[in-house]
Amino acid sequence: MVRRNAFYAERTDYAQYNKAVTKLSPMLTPRSHPNQQVLLSLASQYPEMDLASVEACLAFLNATAEVYEAYETHFARYGLSMGKFTILMQLLHAGEQGLAPSECAERAGVTRGTITGLLDGLERDGLVKRQPHPIDRRMLNVRITPKGQELLCKMLPDHFCRTTGLMANLTDAEKETLIGLLAKLQAGTPALRNT
Repeated sequence: MVRRNAFYAERTDYAQYNKAVTKLSPMLTPRSHPNQQVLLSLASQYPEMDLASVEACLAFLNATAEVYEAYETHFARYGLSMGKFTILMQLLHAGEQGLAPSECAERAGVTRGTITGLLDGLERDGLVKRQPHPIDRRMLNVRITPKGQELLCKMLPDHFCRTTGLMANLTDAEKETLIGLLAKLQAGTPALRNT
């Protein structure tokens, strides 16, 4: 039976673990669906490995990767990426007042450098416009253009239908359960980030 200890428990053989993971990493990528034998072999070598946790994590990563790819395909139909769509939705919600680029970055959870690249592309396509801030001319303000609003008006009905289709195999109760489970999963992310 596999011991169910947290991986981040104190270890003295990180080098051995890293060597094994590097060797097996092609088998542990989210898309590769490692077989039970590979996982059991790892579990026998590393008592810290909780087999159910690893299987659940890999299933989550597989689903996430597939959903992300599907959304990227969907957004590409409209000449957008997920990042550009996110910014357009923020600006649509902000209305006439617009947002500072730093606010866009903070709301999207990306760096200022990333937001600059997204805004450059959106502005090049005529979907947003950067203007001096009305009060502090040292700052910029970003607004969605009429062309950007038209694109979203055209896109959103299809977008919402496709999102509904994505979730169609879940009952309303299952959707609520999924939201709760994902919140619990997010609460565990410090285990990966903390040193």
